[in-house]
Amino acid sequence: MAWYFRASLTMNVLLLVGTVVIIPPALGCYTSIIGFGDSLADTGNSYLNALDHHDKPFHFFFPPYGEDFFHHPTGRCCDGRLIIDFIGMFFLASSFAAESLGLPLVRPYFEILNVNETVRNFEEGANFAVVGATALDTDYLEKMGHYNEFTNFSLRIQLDWFKGMLSPLCNTASDCRDLLSSSLVLMGPIGGNDYTHALFAGDRFQIVRTFVPVVIEAMASAINELIEHGASTLLVPGNFPIGCLPAYLTLYEGSDESKYDPSTGCLTWLNKFSEYHNEQLQIKLSQIRSLHPHANIIYGDIYSATLQLYQSPKQFGFTGEATKACCGGGGTYNYNSSAQCGLPAASACANPAESINWDGLHCTEAANRWIAKALLYGNYTMPHISTSCVSQL
Repeated sequence: MAWYFRASLTMNVLLLVGTVVIIPPALGCYTSIIGFGDSLADTGNSYLNALDHHDKPFHFFFPPYGEDFFHHPTGRCCDGRLIIDFIGMFFLASSFAAESLGLPLVRPYFEILNVNETVRNFEEGANFAVVGATALDTDYLEKMGHYNEFTNFSLRIQLDWFKGMLSPLCNTASDCRDLLSSSLVLMGPIGGNDYTHALFAGDRFQIVRTFVPVVIEAMASAINELIEHGASTLLVPGNFPIGCLPAYLTLYEGSDESKYDPSTGCLTWLNKFSEYHNEQLQIKLSQIRSLHPHANIIYGDIYSATLQLYQSPKQFGFTGEATKACCGGGGTYNYNSSAQCGLPAASACANPAESINWDGLHCTEAANRWIAKALLYGNYTMPHISTSCVSQL
């Protein structure tokens, strides 16, 4: 049954591949988006790679994933679109084209490879993010006893894919700089899985905290390399408030009320950890700016942009329980690792748009839209990202 369903998804993917969105360049606007990251940004790479290699399907390959926009699973860990989809729509397309065609503007790397359109389509952007990806290489993590069940495609490997696609486009380093200077590079989110895999494997928090400088350094190395290849504008998101995620709230569920923020119900100590990661990331980005003063390196405060949803959920239209997953297998926070969303034992809420969290670890499309708007129009980017050519959605 699983592979019958997968075959039908293949037809849907091929239908999407057959449609090309032409995006006219505009003065002062980005003409493409290049994405890296993990499940928070993967628009189909994990799914397409599994199809090619006949790998065992993951739970997010099945309904109700994708139900609220694409009407079928696409490999996104969401009921619909991700932050990268909305950023692409805001910057690169008219609202009519994006909404009526229902297409992601940043195509997954494996989709581009599958249809042999590397050169033409890379100029429209490419997304290298993969579900489960880590900032640190998997061999480094495996030496510490951590094995990634989802992928071995780390940030370093994603960067290698990117460089491999440059070779048919750039005859010289100058050519690459010209191509990348009009692109917005979305560096993440990435790094969260380096901590998540360890914490869910039972590592002590004090040990996991020591990963932060190494994770930040891996991100910095990739950013420096991208700038050397010609990237001039990079949006680097921080970590989410993981203390608000149903998966973490379930893992560390307890009766000590002092560990919870009374205004949100989130675990304070886990959010403090996210804040520590974000502080260290911002320090590193300041150092990179001093090394590359010509580059526009923008920090994306996803932590604060997301936390506002938990602090005032009804203000943003979220009438469900803020810290409860829409789709899951039961429990206090509707998260059960043995009955994850997409598996037969799980079920979804009637209206995902009323929930912040989709499956215990990822936001709903409705929340992703608010977060993307906050990054582009609010005070959640430093320095503030230019929105002179952004279409209003």
